[in-house]
Amino acid sequence: MQLVIQDIKAKKIIEDGDRLVRKIGLEMARMVKKRMNEMQAATNFKDYLDYGLGKPHPLSGNLDKLYGIHLNKNYRLIVEPLSNRLDDVGLKECKNINIKGVVEYHDGKNEWLIP
Repeated sequence: MQLVIQDIKAKKIIEDGDRLVRKIGLEMARMVKKRMNEMQAATNFKDYLDYGLGKPHPLSGNLDKLYGIHLNKNYRLIVEPLSNRLDDVGLKECKNINIKGVVEYHDGKNEWLIP
């Protein structure tokens, strides 16, 4: 799969390893890079979901049509499948993912670390 980062602010942070570490710490920066590498290795987003790496799950509410991927106990990498359809067929055809950022959304919070 191909990963893109459409948000300019998020792109500057995620693509600069030193800046990423300063923003979210070494361990979480490693997990972000690990999850991104895992997604790039998958053929399509449906395959990535089926592998279950990082416990990917669809989100709802103000994060509807996005997926959360586990980084640690509280924080998730938020991604957007760039597909018109989010059913199994659409996700199998989805080969492009937009990285939205890193967020803590539990207990009614919406604390974005990136962007």
